[in-house]
Amino acid sequence: MSANIPQEFNNFFLKDVSFVNLMTRRIFNVLIVANPYDAFMLEDDGRVDEKIFDEYMELGMRYPPTFTQVSTTEEASHVLSTTDIDLVICMPGNADNDAFAVARDVKHMAPYVPCVVLTPFSHGITKRIEHEDMTIFDYVFCWLGNTNLILSIIKLIEDQMNIEHDIKEAGVQMILLVEDNIRFYSSVLPNLYNYILAQSKNFSTEALNPHAAAQRKRGRPKVVLATTYEEAIHWYEMYHDNVLGVISDTRFPMKGVNGRLAHVEEGDAEAGLKLLREIRQRDEYVPLILESSEIANRDKAWAEGFDFLDKNSKKFNVDLRQMIEEHMGFGDFVFRDPKTHEEVFRIATLKELQDNIFNIPADSFQYHVSRNHMSRWLCARAIFPVSQFLKTVTWHKLQDVDAHRQIIFDAIVQYRRMKNIGVVAVFDRLKFDRYAHFARIGDGSLGGKGRGLAFLDNIIKRHPELNQFGNATVQIPKTVVLCTDFFDEFMDNNNLWTIALSDAPDEEILQHFMRAQLPDALIADFFTFFDAVKSPIAVRSSSLLEDSHYQPFAGIYSTYMIPYLEDKYEMLRMLACAIKGVYASVYYKDSKAYMTATSNVIDQEKMAVILQEVVGQQHGTRFYPTFSGVLRSLNYYPIGDELAEEGIASLALGLGKYIVDGGQTLRVSPYHPHQVLQTSEMDTALKETQTRFYALDMSHVGDDFKVDDGFNILNLRVKEADKDQSLQGIASTYDPNDQIIRDGIYEGGRKVISFSGVLQHGVFPLPEILQLSQKYGSEEMRRPVEIEFACNLQGSGNNTTGDFYLLQIRPIVDSKQVLDEDLAAIPDSQCLLRSHNSLGHGISEDVVDVVYVKTDDDFTAANNLIIADQIEQINRRFLAEDKNYVLIGPGRWGSSDYWLGIPVKWPHISAARVIVEAGLKNYHVDPSQGTHFFQNLTSFGVGYFTVNTYTGDGVLQKEILDSMPAVEETEYVRHVRFERPLKIMMDGKKQHGVVLLPSEAGV
Repeated sequence: MSANIPQEFNNFFLKDVSFVNLMTRRIFNVLIVANPYDAFMLEDDGRVDEKIFDEYMELGMRYPPTFTQVSTTEEASHVLSTTDIDLVICMPGNADNDAFAVARDVKHMAPYVPCVVLTPFSHGITKRIEHEDMTIFDYVFCWLGNTNLILSIIKLIEDQMNIEHDIKEAGVQMILLVEDNIRFYSSVLPNLYNYILAQSKNFSTEALNPHAAAQRKRGRPKVVLATTYEEAIHWYEMYHDNVLGVISDTRFPMKGVNGRLAHVEEGDAEAGLKLLREIRQRDEYVPLILESSEIANRDKAWAEGFDFLDKNSKKFNVDLRQMIEEHMGFGDFVFRDPKTHEEVFRIATLKELQDNIFNIPADSFQYHVSRNHMSRWLCARAIFPVSQFLKTVTWHKLQDVDAHRQIIFDAIVQYRRMKNIGVVAVFDRLKFDRYAHFARIGDGSLGGKGRGLAFLDNIIKRHPELNQFGNATVQIPKTVVLCTDFFDEFMDNNNLWTIALSDAPDEEILQHFMRAQLPDALIADFFTFFDAVKSPIAVRSSSLLEDSHYQPFAGIYSTYMIPYLEDKYEMLRMLACAIKGVYASVYYKDSKAYMTATSNVIDQEKMAVILQEVVGQQHGTRFYPTFSGVLRSLNYYPIGDELAEEGIASLALGLGKYIVDGGQTLRVSPYHPHQVLQTSEMDTALKETQTRFYALDMSHVGDDFKVDDGFNILNLRVKEADKDQSLQGIASTYDPNDQIIRDGIYEGGRKVISFSGVLQHGVFPLPEILQLSQKYGSEEMRRPVEIEFACNLQGSGNNTTGDFYLLQIRPIVDSKQVLDEDLAAIPDSQCLLRSHNSLGHGISEDVVDVVYVKTDDDFTAANNLIIADQIEQINRRFLAEDKNYVLIGPGRWGSSDYWLGIPVKWPHISAARVIVEAGLKNYHVDPSQGTHFFQNLTSFGVGYFTVNTYTGDGVLQKEILDSMPAVEETEYVRHVRFERPLKIMMDGKKQHGVVLLPSEAGV
């Protein structure tokens, strides 16, 4: 169904409303002026505080007021000088007391404090009031012993104090009650407020979490009490755009005498009708209710289209409630048949309206839309942005039911999206759908990655500039976090602590965890999540220590991906296995080694689990994004005119795990997209760009989960992506005949992953989005950051659009040591090592050991797997002794491709203080950015040197090491020890690092 919608209603922008600043002026301290007996009557054996407190709690309200009672001017003066009084209640009792005189004195001492009279209306008091000057009192109420009247008085005064600000700030609504009979309004107000406050408690469930629900209640309609025609018109004219409804008596004063109580006047017999006629002329939609004790007025009201309430009715309060519910949008939205007035459909929540709007019968829908009922219902529920917008879409302007349906649906969707961004919602099966965003299950912590994601979401909300580009959206993927309390419950209920903390092999630990049971209560939640995302799901670790400001546990725990399946029970089984696999990874050998390296206690670690839609597109049985990347706001390898502060991005086709595993990426500064070293020459472009990529295998179904979380990840050649036609915007074509690389994709010829379309030709604003992400991320964290992202591109050329997803943010922690020495001035002869391409910053003077790979003429990369094992053994001994060492070896440390370097993981080398990549004669070294090492290096202050003496790049006096006796030596690795410490100095801004020999270090 494509409705014909005018442009003015098609492109609209809803402005979010914050409830935080509403109802800021409150009544906390009430002064009661009465003789002790009357005060005791009020307190009903001294329990007024308690009763008011109970009333507040029952309605889910906070800040109940406290009461202080005085009976003389002196007592009042003392209280006013020691307490901030917000409201004075004066109680003239039956005795001939001077409550009025004391109240006048109080008003003189505190002229701006609201003052009300509360009295049981006996004949004597009525007579007395007639002769009093009542101008100092804001209201007079009839007291018959019900404490909820006091609550109503407090709320009425608070509404008056806040109405102007709250209407301007958020468009809060007003109910105007026009009534001059004191006894009557003293009875009606408590009922009206009780109903409104109960309604606000109900509509607060539209909020996404308890905190937002508490704030949302502040958006309830205000009640204003007018006792004369002039006062009523004054209030209406001030806030005519925000009137939810008017309830008016029929007989009340017009042109009353100032200073005398309104109820004393005879009043105009048709004042109410005149008032409602005047308002109807100005607003054809606002609900108008006339009340009267004279039954003859009923026909008059009905004749003019007003609703009528009989004041003499025994069930007046019930009638009033029903009328408010029906006409002012309270309670459920009941769609009625316009002819029979029978109920045809009932809607309780915004989500229900969104789901059913196209199923409501057209005649009923038209009946309600043409009377503005939809806007009023949303207003009563404090959904102001949508109601204000729909108020402008009247039936006069657009007489098309289907168009109205579509407009309302679009407005609700936009509102829910807007409300979801930047908020950690409590997961609710009734609310979580494809427009939902970020929710948590459980009450524990979100863990490090979870906090980072929530923070990113918040940055996106507060910086709409990120979404300023017409062909690009910036967002986080749909996410649900299983909080840490489920981890504790899982470990306890399944008795897993013993095996977890033992030295059992990883596989055995995993098997024990796989046999354990997750809580059944999660099943329905998971099914809801499957329906909302309809894509593969990444199951990531989010531990308490991970990605924390000072201890990044990046890449230590497992991340599994599961395919999207039509068989939801099979998908549920795989999801459960993935969650248990992530839980188990806390207790793997590597994790325990890492804990030791960071001086953490393993049983302090708690694990939350992130369930997140995998960013990507399906190509047959493969699923992967157009590209992934890691952005760092500090560039330790600036080239040309790049600056360290301008940051650096590593980009790769396919899943981001390829980057984490040390695959070949394209390195580019967001501020210099035209300056890409790897594609600057044809030879380099062919040799040093990506040739393989990772994709999720959608056909791998089952519960055969391995310790290796990449067991269902495909490692494919780039030509497979070419077959999938997924290289638009990110590839160039090599023409072997002309020996040239052409930007774009052409038939035949090898595809080079150059990112030329998005970097140099502007088909997608990637450099600009990266610049903004880096800027806001580091500004908000107040330190350099690392951001992971992924992007799906659609279309081609100038018609390219894309969805850019921020996946993670964590701080890069810099060493605080000050380096004030010019390293370039130190002669080479004093250096064991010198690197002009070093990573890290600071000074270290406590390392005496060097571990290095023996790179003789017969060195071959075929042995790199064995070398990795040997280094891990040596590293373990250093951890046990709590010592550090300098590590030197050929090629890329940590590469998953052992032909490119030694395939260690961070825990295998975690005791190293400086890691050196040394070049060999026939072994071209490329600095291994793009691994998780970067995060660990910067956090632990570990230096990372690149040295290649064969190309004259840096110094490595290997002959000194070879001449020293070995502390330990294997077939491929040697460990030597100096008598005195080496001095390590690194300049992070200049990328210059040295390791000085002991004799020259002044020791």
